[in-house]
Amino acid sequence: MKVSSFQIQAGSNAPIENSNLDSPQTVLFVFGAPEFLNQPKAFQDLKKAFPQSIMMGCSSAGEIFGNKVFDKSLSVAAVKFEKTKVVPLSFPISAGHESFGVGKVLASKLKGPDLRAVMIFSDGLKVNGSELIRGVNSEVGSNVVVTGGLAGDGFRFKETWVLHNGRAVNGYVTAVAFYGKSFQVGHGSQGGWDAVGIEREVTRSLDNVLYELDGKSALDLYKEYLGPKAAELPASALLFPLQIRSKDNATRKIVRTILSIDEKQKGMVFAGDVPMGYMAQFMSANFDRLIEGSSKAARLIKTGASPGPETLALAISCVGRRLVLGERTSDELAATLKIMPKGVHQVGFYSYGELSPYVAGATCELHNQTMTLTMISETA
Repeated sequence: MKVSSFQIQAGSNAPIENSNLDSPQTVLFVFGAPEFLNQPKAFQDLKKAFPQSIMMGCSSAGEIFGNKVFDKSLSVAAVKFEKTKVVPLSFPISAGHESFGVGKVLASKLKGPDLRAVMIFSDGLKVNGSELIRGVNSEVGSNVVVTGGLAGDGFRFKETWVLHNGRAVNGYVTAVAFYGKSFQVGHGSQGGWDAVGIEREVTRSLDNVLYELDGKSALDLYKEYLGPKAAELPASALLFPLQIRSKDNATRKIVRTILSIDEKQKGMVFAGDVPMGYMAQFMSANFDRLIEGSSKAARLIKTGASPGPETLALAISCVGRRLVLGERTSDELAATLKIMPKGVHQVGFYSYGELSPYVAGATCELHNQTMTLTMISETA
């Protein structure tokens, strides 16, 4: 396996690097600014330089390259596999209720006896992330590592894109599958938010729309909790996500981020399901714990190969973390690289949702407000 990572700035005419890695078994991971939806030249240039390669990726709320985050750029990693079979697949999606079916179809077409891992990059606004992954999990078991993320649109929440046949389009879920014993993958996902206030029961919800907590309007409670920042919804909700858990498991907690609100129906639309009967609790940020969460995510990674210069780490962090960390955003990226072995190429994006198993050996789930890392390599 050979890896090269590079950046492309918007409007740049600089030559594409390391096109000698082009092959049918090369994957270009490309993460970029929302503006590239209407700027196809950069993707055309990439396709010209890598005509045989598979292009995967999506829009971001900030492009990760090494230990820094950028805007108005493309972060690119070219990965040429020697022994691993690579298969891409895309499927259109127009609304959240289609998510389970799309996930099921994708996984059913990709599953096989030597399937090792699947990476998914999805439209960030037209999908119910937890239902998408539930569909995937209905076809593949925990022996297949599923990771990825939901595309971002900065702090705007209006339109996202994914790469489909080398073009930036919205309304698609894309996946790339990896087959063979030589492919090695490790993953880690951690948060770092502090729960505040009391737990409340979800007494009325529908899929990923929350209406009531303890029989009261969830939106009204949330606005009361936000105070003056309620006027900045939904963007201000990134600062105060919701933690949920089932009543029969006090330790397995998942964080959910608001995508939009419905003032008329008093509904709060989240990136994933908020099931009725679950317990919910508001959360707030702690700078040091967020950065420590990134370090913990890196410590969780274990692969069967020795990481080094020919290893890729895909870093997918939540847009809410970037909003909270502000100028300290690069600190969480530096924290992951400090833990991982020297020479690892790190690229990725700030997302509207992160896809990863909760722990090693478990099936994939949708997370929000986490730093999620996927490390890939090949054995010799």
